[in-house]
Amino acid sequence: MYLAAEGGHNPILPIWQELVVGTIAFALLVFVLLKFVMPRMETMYQARVDAIEGGLKRAEAAQAEANQLLEQYRAQLAEVRTEAARIRDDARADAEGIRQDILAKAREESDRIIAAGKEQLVAERTTIVRELRTEVGTLAVDLAGKIVGESLADEARRAGTVDRFLDGLESAGAR
Repeated sequence: MYLAAEGGHNPILPIWQELVVGTIAFALLVFVLLKFVMPRMETMYQARVDAIEGGLKRAEAAQAEANQLLEQYRAQLAEVRTEAARIRDDARADAEGIRQDILAKAREESDRIIAAGKEQLVAERTTIVRELRTEVGTLAVDLAGKIVGESLADEARRAGTVDRFLDGLESAGAR
């Protein structure tokens, strides 16, 4: 009351003209901010949100694609490993089959060579026995002729004396 009595202005109460001018200026500032600044800020904010969300979505999509490719590669790797194991097993089986074929052929060849050798031995033995018979017969006839003093060769051949004698020796040796 002291101030009001002196005719002055109360410092607690603002001057109404200043209130009106301040209100108009504030309203004008709010209008300019709402009309021009806020739409630009909202556009920039939305663009930034879209960029961030788009980046996140692209990152998630890239991560999903990478995971899918990783699974495909793992599946292909497992498939390749399975195929390699199958090929390796097939190769082992083929090698074993080839080995068995080679062994069978070697056995057949060995048996054939042994059989041919035995046949050759039998043939040579037969030839040697025949030659020995002839030679022993000739020697025996010559020896007997010298002992008797006459040639017995023609008569020995006719009578088969030598063959009978050798057959008797063989049968005596077999007993």
